[in-house]
Amino acid sequence: MTVGDYPEPQPGRPLWLITLADLALLLVGFFVLLQATQTASDRPLAPRALAAGLREGFGSPATVPADTARSRSLTASAPRAVAQPTALPVAAAGMLDFAVGSAVLPTSPDTLAAWARDAVRDPRVQITVTGSVDGSPGDVDPVTRSAAILASDRARAVAAAIAHVAPGRVTLATSPTTGRRAAIVTQAFVGEPPRTPS
Repeated sequence: MTVGDYPEPQPGRPLWLITLADLALLLVGFFVLLQATQTASDRPLAPRALAAGLREGFGSPATVPADTARSRSLTASAPRAVAQPTALPVAAAGMLDFAVGSAVLPTSPDTLAAWARDAVRDPRVQITVTGSVDGSPGDVDPVTRSAAILASDRARAVAAAIAHVAPGRVTLATSPTTGRRAAIVTQAFVGEPPRTPS
């Protein structure tokens, strides 16, 4: 075998060209970060503010849109309205088969309360109770003739039965679509609770 039997080596890209491309990408990333912090200048520079600035810089809303359902947070002292980001449900249970036009619990909530108690052992979990109606003309609130009021009453009745297991971590919602005469309880991971400086 002679030297002429081997193919000639192909000229490769120079190393400085690859390094220049890497530096250009880092520079673009730096400018995106700089733009995000300038967009978030009216808010303190925190991870959430930086993330909101990045979303805003790429054309998304700066805040995560609230669920289309109406939400209320039940606290130990008094209920108050809050807008919360939509969390992805990971488990569900529910109270099914309400009587037509009624928000009276059809069965004992003990099993549902035990499920909720087990779910909220993790401090990163939020419980949402979503009331719904079946859409029939009779499945409305008897006083106001409103399906939305009846759906919220069903959610409230179930939330009242399980609120003692997780005060402040139960959210009420009503389903904008018709489905079943039910109140569905979902467990969702919402992340780490805020830490207070010591």
